[in-house]
Amino acid sequence: MAEIITMPKLGFDMAEGTLMRWVKAEGETVQKGEVLAEIETDKATVEVESAFSGIVHRHLVEEGAIVPVGSPITVIAAPGEEVKETLVTGSLQQERAVAQPATTEPREASATTSGAAALSEKEKSLLRASPLARRMARENQLELEKIEGSGPEGRIVRRDIEQALKAEGQKLAVTESSSLGLPPLPALAGEKFVSAAGDQRVPINRLRAAIGRRMVESKQALPHFYVTQDYDMEKVMGLRQQINALLVEDEKLSVNDFIIKAVALGLRQFPNLNASLVGNEIVRHGAVNIGVAVAVEGGLLTVVVRNADLKPLRLISREVKELVGRARQGKVRPEDIEGSTFSISNLGMFDVEHFIAIINPPEAAILAVGAVKLVPAVMDGEVKPRMRMKTTLSADHRVTDGAEAAQFLQALGRYLEEPLLLLI
Repeated sequence: MAEIITMPKLGFDMAEGTLMRWVKAEGETVQKGEVLAEIETDKATVEVESAFSGIVHRHLVEEGAIVPVGSPITVIAAPGEEVKETLVTGSLQQERAVAQPATTEPREASATTSGAAALSEKEKSLLRASPLARRMARENQLELEKIEGSGPEGRIVRRDIEQALKAEGQKLAVTESSSLGLPPLPALAGEKFVSAAGDQRVPINRLRAAIGRRMVESKQALPHFYVTQDYDMEKVMGLRQQINALLVEDEKLSVNDFIIKAVALGLRQFPNLNASLVGNEIVRHGAVNIGVAVAVEGGLLTVVVRNADLKPLRLISREVKELVGRARQGKVRPEDIEGSTFSISNLGMFDVEHFIAIINPPEAAILAVGAVKLVPAVMDGEVKPRMRMKTTLSADHRVTDGAEAAQFLQALGRYLEEPLLLLI
């Protein structure tokens, strides 16, 4: 039996996605669990697997189209199966219904229809137009039934809409920003911007716009406060060296692996920092899922190490390597980037000593980690060279207070300055 694949919901705040690429073309065989398409969300490009095995009968959405969550995108059929056209047309009508909110005006009943209503010329035009062409027609207020299609079997495609607009002397309303489905970023008050020779204008991509929107929302809505602490890292660096001497190159531990484990154990003691504010309640999360900020092309992505407090250092290290690799290759899965309860942003590899991070909602806190540096420090009344590291905790004052944040950083210091505790 033919099955309809719909645009999946890949995040709690996802309303739509851009179908970037069909991995399986029409007529190709696909197995359950195989990658069917690549979907771009506000956060990343995600590989979407097929929930069924069969033949890709027909794609209902073209590459580059913006599709609402739950809208049909393709039809999977059994080999040799005759797919009823009503299934395809019904799916297309459902996609149109999801994409366009219903009007409040009642539709007049047709005196000539009984049972299943006959399709009007307008509906037929909608069904034989590509998703991109339908959206362009809607944005430019064109009537599809008056446009002749040049695609396969008379299908209306983008070039037909562009030609129709040219004939009417209109300017194409689909701009770079609207094709991304993104509102323009708010302008700042001040002097009028003046362009100068040599300036380069670079369009904001979907990921960068999403980062900007979320960070503005975070700074405006969350009352941030900051607590900074530095730690003696001599024992961590020594233990890491001992452990790595026993491991092959691709299994060696990083300093960040120790920090992830130490943070996770510290959060168990201070659950208000592993929490979210939902309505009038503080939700203390049962799992400690650590988000790790990763620099990727075009922006920043947070991958998630789940139940980090329960995992040994070696497993944390392996998972982080795999997650970072998929993130930088653009092959993350939905579960790789959703569900973090606390985040860590580490710029130590760039020799940054100190910085402040913005909280990633709906989390209540984030830890900014600087480089481990050899600095003069007073030990037993003497100035000695020591490996030290500075961190800054950003926290939501609606959920926690300075004293609790300071106690958390003290607990973190206990694990980092006595790292054998991370092994038991």
